[in-house]
Amino acid sequence: MLRRTIYDEEHEIFRKSVRAWAEREVFPNSETWRETGAVSREAWRSAGEQGFLCMYADEKYGGLGLQDFRYDMILNEELGAKEPGFFLGLHNRIAGPYMQHVASDDQRDRYMPGIVSGETILAIAMTEPGTGSDLAGIRTRAVEQDDHWVLNGSKTYISNGFLAGLVIVAARTNPEASHEIGLFLVEGDAEGLSRGRNLSKMGLPSQDTAELFFDNVKVPKRDVLGDPKMGFRIMMKNLAEERLIGATGFMARAEYAFAITMDYILERRAFGRAIGTFQNSRFKMASMRTELDAAWALTDHCVREHLQGELSAEMAAEVKLYTSEVEGRVVDECLQLHGGAGFMDEYEISRLYRDARISRIYAGTSEIMREIIGRGLGLDDRQRN
Repeated sequence: MLRRTIYDEEHEIFRKSVRAWAEREVFPNSETWRETGAVSREAWRSAGEQGFLCMYADEKYGGLGLQDFRYDMILNEELGAKEPGFFLGLHNRIAGPYMQHVASDDQRDRYMPGIVSGETILAIAMTEPGTGSDLAGIRTRAVEQDDHWVLNGSKTYISNGFLAGLVIVAARTNPEASHEIGLFLVEGDAEGLSRGRNLSKMGLPSQDTAELFFDNVKVPKRDVLGDPKMGFRIMMKNLAEERLIGATGFMARAEYAFAITMDYILERRAFGRAIGTFQNSRFKMASMRTELDAAWALTDHCVREHLQGELSAEMAAEVKLYTSEVEGRVVDECLQLHGGAGFMDEYEISRLYRDARISRIYAGTSEIMREIIGRGLGLDDRQRN
C-alpha cells in the first residue's frame, strides 16, 4: 500500500477529531438521511460548531483563517466513503471560494457568519436542462433594471438545492455573447424562486438534489458577484479545485470498497477455504491495490501542485478522469468478489456501487475531461485549421 507523505502531524490530529465527530454525529444518522433524502440541518450546524465549515474564512466571521487545502481533503476522505451525501466539499470548496475570493466586503459581512456556522448552506446553480457540462450554453437570463437584476430561467441537478439558504446562480447577461455570464447571490427564500421535486437518484440518496426555477427574481446589484460579464472566467478558474476535491472523495470510496472486500473474502468460505485464498481473488485484489496506489500518487501530486498555485486545468482533468474511472472499476470488481451478496442492499458494497456511478458524470463528464486533456496536447481541429 502506498505511503502517502502529503500530511503532517497536525493533519493527522485533525483527522482523528473529524473521525470521532463523524462516528458520533454523522454515521449513526445516515440511514435516516437516506430515507428522508437530505442531511439534517442539525448536522450542518454541528459541522459549523466543530469549525469544519469554510475553515479559510476570516476569524471575524467565525472562521479559522486556515488556507491549507489538505484539511478539506481530510474531511472529504473521512466522510466520502460512509456518508458521501453530506456535501461539505461543495459548501467548503466549490461554492465557498466564490464568497471568499470574489465577494465584496459587504457580501462577506452579510453572509459569511451564517456560512461558517452552518446556518446558511451553500449551493451553486450552473447546470440547466439540456446544457449539462456546456456552461457556455446557459439560457437563464439576467436583465439589468435600475438598481437590480431580474433573473428568469431554470436549473437542474442542483446539489444542496433544497437546504440551501444562499444559491450562487450563473445567468447570461448578454444574449449575444455566449461567454458573458454573471454570478448572482439569491437567498433561499427570495420571491420568485421555487424548488421542484427532490430528485430521486440511483445513488447518493441523502444528498438533496433539486430543480430550481427563477420567475422574475429580483437581485439587488449589491448581490452580484464580481463583474456581471466575467462569471464564465471566474467559474473556469475554480473548476480545477472542484475536480481535485472530487478526486479525493472518489478515492475514499474506492479505498473503502477495497477494505470491506478484503474483510469479506477472508471471512467467506467456499470449497472448505476462504475465497480470498483462491488465485482469482489474489490476482483481482493485487490489480486493484496497484490501481489504487497509482491513483493516490496522482492525486497527491496534484495536491502539491495546487498548494503551490500551479495546478493546471489539464492536470485537474487528468486526476478527475483517472480517479473516477478507478473508483468505477474497483467497486465493480469488489461487488463481483462479494458474489450474490454484493447485489443485496444489506451489504455496503451495493451502496458504494450505486454511489460511484455519478463520479464519472458530475464536475465534468469523463468525455469532457478527455476533451480538455486532448486540447492541451494540441489535438484540436480549431487550432490546426
